[in-house]
Amino acid sequence: MFTWDMKKRVIASAIAVGIVVSMGFYFTVVYQPPSKTDEIYKAAMDDFREGDYQNAYYLFSKITVFSNLKPISIYHRAECAKMLGDDKSELRQYQFLFNNYPKHKLSIRSRYLAGQKLLKERPQLAKKYFEKVIHIAPDSDYAIASEYYLGVILKDKYENSKIVPNSVKDDVQNCFRHYLKKAPSGKLALDVVTNWLSFTDDISKDDYLLMARSCYLFEDYKKAQELIHKADMNEAWALDVKNSYSLGNYQRAKFLTENGIQKRSQYVSDDDIIDAIDIYNTLSDSKTKSVDRLLSLATGKGKDYLLSLKCANLLSNDKLACYNNLYLQYPNGRFSADALSNIFFLKIKSNDFVNAKKIGMDHVNKFPDSNSAPMVLYWLGKISEKFNNYDEYTSFYKSVIDRYPDSYYAYRAYLRLSRNQGPLITNYIDPKPVVYPYRYAKNNIIVKLVDLEDYDIVNELAGDDEFIKSWVLYKKGDYSHSMLIARDAMEKIKDKPDKYDLRWRLVYPVLYYDDIQKYSEQTGNNSPLMLALTREESYFDPLAQSMAGASGLMQLMPSTASEINSKFSLGLNVHEALFNPYLNIKLGNYYYEFLRNNLNGHDISSIAAYNGGIGSIRRWKTSILYNDTDEFVEQIPYPETKNYVKKVFRSYWNYIRIYNAND
Repeated sequence: MFTWDMKKRVIASAIAVGIVVSMGFYFTVVYQPPSKTDEIYKAAMDDFREGDYQNAYYLFSKITVFSNLKPISIYHRAECAKMLGDDKSELRQYQFLFNNYPKHKLSIRSRYLAGQKLLKERPQLAKKYFEKVIHIAPDSDYAIASEYYLGVILKDKYENSKIVPNSVKDDVQNCFRHYLKKAPSGKLALDVVTNWLSFTDDISKDDYLLMARSCYLFEDYKKAQELIHKADMNEAWALDVKNSYSLGNYQRAKFLTENGIQKRSQYVSDDDIIDAIDIYNTLSDSKTKSVDRLLSLATGKGKDYLLSLKCANLLSNDKLACYNNLYLQYPNGRFSADALSNIFFLKIKSNDFVNAKKIGMDHVNKFPDSNSAPMVLYWLGKISEKFNNYDEYTSFYKSVIDRYPDSYYAYRAYLRLSRNQGPLITNYIDPKPVVYPYRYAKNNIIVKLVDLEDYDIVNELAGDDEFIKSWVLYKKGDYSHSMLIARDAMEKIKDKPDKYDLRWRLVYPVLYYDDIQKYSEQTGNNSPLMLALTREESYFDPLAQSMAGASGLMQLMPSTASEINSKFSLGLNVHEALFNPYLNIKLGNYYYEFLRNNLNGHDISSIAAYNGGIGSIRRWKTSILYNDTDEFVEQIPYPETKNYVKKVFRSYWNYIRIYNAND
C-alpha cells in the first residue's frame, strides 16, 4: 500500500527535483557571469557605434537584471529605438527605466526625454514628468529645461483661446523667465524667446532685456537690438554697447559708454561695465586718452577699473602715487590686491625695503587668495635673501611652493632654493598618458563604463565632477576643450593636490611630444619648454587661428613662417604646413631657434619675443632698469607679453614637476 509517509517522501522528492530544476533554470537563463555581461555589453556598444541599432537593441536586452549595467542598457535600448524611428519602444524603455530604477541618475534624463516625446500627444502626462524632474533634481540642467517645457505646455493649451487668464500669463512668463535667468545661453534659449514673443505683448522691460541678452549670446545681434530698444536703457546700455560693437556701429558703442559711465553705471553689473570700457578702449586711437576721457566722466561704478588702467599705463615715477590713490579710495575693492602688490614692488624698486616688507606682509595677510599673492610672497623672499636672512627667505620660498605649487612663482622660488641660475631646469620629462583622473574609484560603475568605453554615459553619471567631464572630452579627442575644463576646475581647488595626482595630467597633457622632441633636438631648443609654448599658444588645437591670422599648433603668422622657411631652406609649402601639426612644430622650433640665436641664447627674452616681437624685446632691454631676470619680467610694458612669459614658464614648471620621473 501507498502509505502517507511514502506520499510525503514522494512529494518531498518532487519538490527537491523542482528546486534543482528551478536553480538550473536560474543559472542557465538568469544568472550571467560578470565577464559574460561585460562581453555582451561591449558587443552591443560596438554595434551601436557602427549603426547596427537593431542588433544592439537585442544585445542590450540580454544584460541580466542582476547587473548594475542593466539600467544603463535599458537607456541604450531607448537610444537604439530612437535611431530606428520606433517612438513607442523608445518611450517604453524610458518609462521602464525610471519606474524600476527611480534613484538611478539616468532616470532623471529618461523622465525628461519621455516628457519631450509626449509633449504634443499627451501634454498632461509630459507635464507630470517635467514637474517630477524639477522636484527630484531642482538644480540640474534637466530641471531648467523642464521649466521651459512647462511654459510651452501651458501656452499651447490656451493658444486658440480668445481670452487667456492673467494667472496663466503669469505662469507661462515665469517659466520662460526662470529659464533665461538660469541658462541665458542654454540650448533652448532662442526657443524661449520665440515662444515668449508669440505668446503675449504684455512683456516687462526687464524681460525684454533678458531676451536681448540671450540673443546677443547666440550672436543674433539684429534681434538683440530690437529687444534692447524695448528694455530700460538704464539697465540695457552696457549690453547695447557690446551689441552695437558686434554690429559694427562703433560710434553708438562709444557714445553709450560715455553716457553710461557718466549717468547710468549704478544700474548694471561691474562685469558689464568692464566689458564696455574695454570696447571703448579698443575703438580709441590712444588708450591713455580714452581712459582719461572716461575717468573725467565716471561718477560711480567702473572708476576703480579705470584708475587701475591709468596706473598701469603711467611711467614708474607716477605709478606709486596712482596706485596709492587707487588703494586708498578702494581698500576692499576688486583691484585693491593688485594695487597693493604694485605699491609693494615699486617700493622694492626704490630700495625702500623696510616699507616694502611691511606692505608685503599686509598683502599676505589681507589677500592670501588673490592672483598677486604668490608674487608678493616670492618677492618677500628676495628681500630677505638680499639681507642674507637664510631662515626667513627659505621659509618664504617654501611657502610659495607649498601654497601655490603650480604657479610661475613656485618655479622661480624653486630656482632660488636650488641655486639654479635658470631659467631652464631640465630638458627631460617622462611622458605619461592621460588616464581616468582618480586612482581610487569614486563610483564602481563609472570605472566599469570606462573599461567598456561607454564615455557618454560616464559623462552623464559624473554629475558635477569637471575632471571626469574633461577626461571624457580627452578620450573623444577634444583636447583643447578638455584642458580648459580641467584648468578651470583645478583653479577652483584652494589647496592644490600633490604633483602625482592624476588630475594634473588633464591640465597639462603631453601631446605631439615625439615631434616636439625631434625638432627641439634638431634646433637646440629645450623640449619641455617647446611643449609648454605649444600648450599656451593653441592648447594643442592644430586648426587654431587667431584674429590676427596666427595659425596652427605654434600659432605662426604666414609671413613669419615664410621667412623661416626661406632662411633655413626648409623647402615647405607654407600654406599647407601651417595647419599640419608635424610641419607647424618644425617651423615653430626653427623660429624659436632664430629668436634665441638673436637674443644671446636667453630663453626668457626669446619667449617674450615669441609673443611681443624681437624688436620690442631689444628696445625694452635698453629702456628698462633692472638688476635681474625677475625685475625685467615684472616691468615688461605689454601686459599681454608679461603674462605670456609667466604662463609659458608656469607650464614648463608644471610639465617637469608632473612628469619628472626622478622625483
